[in-house]
Amino acid sequence: MIVHGAWPDGLERAFTAYEDALMRDDTAVLDDLFEAGGGTLRGDDSGLLRGHDAISAFRSGRGGVARRTIAAVDVQRLAPDTVLVVGESHFAGGGRGLQTQLWCCTDGVWRIRTAHVTGRPKAFDRSVWRVVGDPLVRGAEAGPLAGVRVAVKDLFAVQGHVIGAGNPTWERSAQPETVSASAVQTLLDAGAIVTGIARTDEFAYALAGRNPHFGSPPNGADPTRIGGGSTSGSTSAVALGTADLGLGTDTAGSLRVPSSYQGLWGLRTTHDRVPRDGLLPLAESFDTVGWVARSASVLAAAAGVSVPGACVGVDDGELLVSDALLDAAEPATAAAFTGWLDRTGRPVRRIELPPLDDLAETLRVVQAAEAWRNDGAWIEAHPEALGEDVAARFAAAAAITAEAEALARGRLEELRTRVRDVIGGGVLCLPTVPGPAPLRTATGDAVLRTRVATLRMTAVAGIGGLPAVSAPFLTVDGAPVGVCLVGPAGSDRAIVALAETLLCNPRPETLP
Repeated sequence: MIVHGAWPDGLERAFTAYEDALMRDDTAVLDDLFEAGGGTLRGDDSGLLRGHDAISAFRSGRGGVARRTIAAVDVQRLAPDTVLVVGESHFAGGGRGLQTQLWCCTDGVWRIRTAHVTGRPKAFDRSVWRVVGDPLVRGAEAGPLAGVRVAVKDLFAVQGHVIGAGNPTWERSAQPETVSASAVQTLLDAGAIVTGIARTDEFAYALAGRNPHFGSPPNGADPTRIGGGSTSGSTSAVALGTADLGLGTDTAGSLRVPSSYQGLWGLRTTHDRVPRDGLLPLAESFDTVGWVARSASVLAAAAGVSVPGACVGVDDGELLVSDALLDAAEPATAAAFTGWLDRTGRPVRRIELPPLDDLAETLRVVQAAEAWRNDGAWIEAHPEALGEDVAARFAAAAAITAEAEALARGRLEELRTRVRDVIGGGVLCLPTVPGPAPLRTATGDAVLRTRVATLRMTAVAGIGGLPAVSAPFLTVDGAPVGVCLVGPAGSDRAIVALAETLLCNPRPETLP
């Protein structure tokens, strides 16, 4: 290792201990070598972590780093107890990186106060993308979406490519598609370009965005939290700026949830309004096509070219609110939502929905029965192919009896009618999800509890077969939470326009 400058007493030993612990993934030693307190910083291409606790939580879930050696360091003494160290690393698998560290000495002990890591360049992030191009598919030369870069969820057919469905075993046996899905082709005809095919949770049967085979796509709004799914890769690509529009699906919240978690605009369309040919199904009674974008204008443009027929108008003179849905949200989220609602200046009318547990359970049973009907035979033939969480979900789906499904289907028709009647021509307004995204270090049990709580809120639009837009209006605990507008069937474009109007009135509500 070439050293430029002089090491103060004890710092070379601390720097070497840090590198050794990094290669061993000894998180206890690494934690001790970072200063305690909320002022400690660590940044990389995913974002900035503030505070020792957040850095420790990130490190404990990282699973180590690529093998490397330090080729050279520059040591610059800024003050007697403050030194800037810049190291150049060479990776065992090729490539170089840099790490810049501000070391401070307190009571004779050197610790890192601030660190920035520049890793070796990635061809592309495999947790976000399955395949990318420059572009992958070029669209028409002109149109309302000219130049818009699209990330396509890995459930849609893209001509010449396989559908991977978030599972490598499925992907290996899949055949290239001969025709692109209508939802893809419509965007191409409008001038959009397909940048790539983005990751999804396995068979879209999850809401967390945690794929055991390819990793978890990062949360572009808060790197300490999960990104959400199952439209996980497409959402992360948009949040990170590598795509402008994410094409996804929403069955039980698979597009609204990651949109909320990452501070984006997302639209679930009216059930059966946008063609689903060329889409690998999960549960046809609820599967819908949708999009995620960083702006309402791009979302509206995608809906404008993709949602056929006349748009149903909405009664936007008042907003409909359900106390049961507010009770289902976390207290801080409900408070932020109520504050935002007050500042819109719009009249509010309380409505009474069917019991939320009834909605969620009916959706769960019908979804499970259809998911098993679609994928059960393949899963039985490949018993080791699935990750633990999705495997457990499919095992529960296999246990749904014909009688249970029949009862749930009858209940579905009744509940769908009731939801639509209660909303009528108005717009139901609610927090998109119970609260901010769980931390990346959250246990499986904690993520499952979040899923169950989330379904109680997302099932309203799912059971109703209604369009729902998630708009990035709230901030809770420093993280984004969406406001969801649910409108009558066919009002897809109208609720996006209404949400954009509401954006112009209140500023986002923020709670500590």
